[in-house]
Amino acid sequence: MNSSDAVERQDGETTATPRLVVVTVTYSPGEHLEHFISTLTTATGEKPQVILADNGSDDGTPELAAEANEHVRLLRTGGNIGYGGAINRAVAEIDPDIEFIVISNPDIRWGTDAIDILLEAAQRWPRAGAIGPMVREPDGSVYPSARSVPGILDGAGHALLGSVWPGNPWTQRYRQDNEAVAERTVGWLSGSCLLVRRAAFDSIEGFDSRYFMYMEDVDFGDRMGRAGWHNVFVPAAEVTHAKGHAAGRHPETMLPAHHASAYRFQADRHPHWWQAPLRVALKAGLAIRCRLAVRSALRERDAQS
Repeated sequence: MNSSDAVERQDGETTATPRLVVVTVTYSPGEHLEHFISTLTTATGEKPQVILADNGSDDGTPELAAEANEHVRLLRTGGNIGYGGAINRAVAEIDPDIEFIVISNPDIRWGTDAIDILLEAAQRWPRAGAIGPMVREPDGSVYPSARSVPGILDGAGHALLGSVWPGNPWTQRYRQDNEAVAERTVGWLSGSCLLVRRAAFDSIEGFDSRYFMYMEDVDFGDRMGRAGWHNVFVPAAEVTHAKGHAAGRHPETMLPAHHASAYRFQADRHPHWWQAPLRVALKAGLAIRCRLAVRSALRERDAQS
């Protein structure tokens, strides 16, 4: 479907068939959601519907956004069903003729023409299942949003040493730190902001809802590649990600979810009976790391309060 495709209305006039819907998952997003919606108008010349898949917000901002913007729809998921599960729930509501879905965190601020640049890239890469922009931190630095799929060694090396020795070879390989900043295929793209081809999304049955939060984008990109689609990094499109507003408030919940997801990802890819010792060692190591990370995060949060 092209943006020039049209449908005839009952009054005989024709209107352009939308090819794009934007989906975000909300969980008390605060002021981030207002910036997400307001900057979206600069990101694309299209007028996409925005679906807020709400996982139980209690700050009232999703309701206010839906009331104030006719193109914004609030979809209550019925509880905190996780990021991937909420995305799947929202996509199930979208007309299957919609060609592209933008999947994004609500704490994204859109750069000028960001979505249109991703749509143009989709035409150059017909086998691109997921296309991601350059993601910047609030201070303007570049977040490594395009990475390789972590194997057991790179994953373990990055998990253990990434925070204390950022330049270690496992982290560099995983984050692709030495790759040129250029449009290219990668192993996976940050789920904070993706343009996804609906046909590709459906072909892999969307996100794996067993992942409550974190690593669902790694799994998504890996399965996309295994199914014959490409994950394409397009740095000409830029967004800014506030990153981790929920995780910062609730490290005692979010960090265990992160470590549980890391275990699930590797366990799924090392399922054989003879790999059981590897799974046991991985689970034990991640459990220790999780306890230390939660303790450190809580101390930091308390010091800032």
